[in-house]
Amino acid sequence: MTAQNSATLPTTIAVKNPVRRGTALALLGVVAFSLTFPATAWGLESFGPWSLVALRSVLAAAIAGAFLLARRVPLPTREHWAGLAVVAAGVVVGFPMLTTLALTTSTTSHAAVVVGLLPLTTAALSALRTGVRPSRTFWAAALAGAAVVIAFTLAQSGGALSVGDAYLFGALLVCAAGYTEGGRLARLLPGWQVIGWALVLCLPLSLAGSAVGLAYEPVHLSGHGLAGLIWAAAGSTFLGLYVWYRGMAEIGAPRASQLQLAQPLLTLVWSVALLGEHLSPAAPAAACAVLVCIAVTQRVK
Repeated sequence: MTAQNSATLPTTIAVKNPVRRGTALALLGVVAFSLTFPATAWGLESFGPWSLVALRSVLAAAIAGAFLLARRVPLPTREHWAGLAVVAAGVVVGFPMLTTLALTTSTTSHAAVVVGLLPLTTAALSALRTGVRPSRTFWAAALAGAAVVIAFTLAQSGGALSVGDAYLFGALLVCAAGYTEGGRLARLLPGWQVIGWALVLCLPLSLAGSAVGLAYEPVHLSGHGLAGLIWAAAGSTFLGLYVWYRGMAEIGAPRASQLQLAQPLLTLVWSVALLGEHLSPAAPAAACAVLVCIAVTQRVK
């Protein structure tokens, strides 16, 4: 080995290691997100929907608060709080609440296909928010993905949207808004701090919601129910977003978003393995069709 090669070798290793680490972190985040719906379905075995969402937020806020205190993170400046409120309303409150209500009547496999449209919805809202004008191919692929999901939903619901479907489509919009604003804030603050402060911001509301929910909704504690609550709080809400943002910082948003294409299909696997659901042939077919549409948008936008 020449002196020149010896001098460049450490640099090559230093470049590769962050990419591998970032990819592993982002993949861990995708796995954590894919378990959200099965965990929620388990949690509903023990708690009512309002109690489950509120308790999930309280536990996640406690974990986030501990991290923020341990790292001695200063409070965000005044101009950041409005954006954090949008993140909190969309990601911490709106999406968990609407999807939990949907799962009281819908299967996790059905919800996974509908919410698989989230990357396209986020991209569309982000374009409107930032003023960026994606190409016509981008919009054609986005509309095709939306058409696939709508056709799947109508076919599964007997030709008309159900209440659960309305909750899921509402969840898409509020979560996309939260992701869009969170992406903007992540340019100013570390991503994990964005979700951490959003959780802490919601803590008073979450505590009040927990008290009211537990007072009015019956609780039937079970192993599945507690495991679902703990994973939804620690795994999906905090750990998933923490490693996702860390991984995205290492490898960049475009490469990370490609990894997220596997999320709906992973959720379909968990719905069968953990919940014993029987998939209709349309579910994986629709999920794959949406995956293709998202892949097109990632390449052309």
